[in-house]
Amino acid sequence: MRAWQLDRRKRTRHLIELGGLVVKARVVDLTGDDRAIILGALLWMAEKLKSNQAEQARALWAAKGKEAFAVERATDVPTISQWPEDRA
Repeated sequence: MRAWQLDRRKRTRHLIELGGLVVKARVVDLTGDDRAIILGALLWMAEKLKSNQAEQARALWAAKGKEAFAVERATDVPTISQWPEDRA
């Protein structure tokens, strides 16, 4: 396989994993899969990370994320919901 193909696969896997985090956080369900809302929230987060509150936001969000991963590991219950079979 060529180097560009490997790079493309690596990038695709990375993007899929990031999308999985959006699903894991139930953002898709909570927004009704409204992409404008999701993008707006991500843009708000980016602005927060560029502000003078960046370190406080990082610490808070990192703690929440680590806690969610720990709960998932401890309970063996994934936070990602199963896709309904009738969903296209």
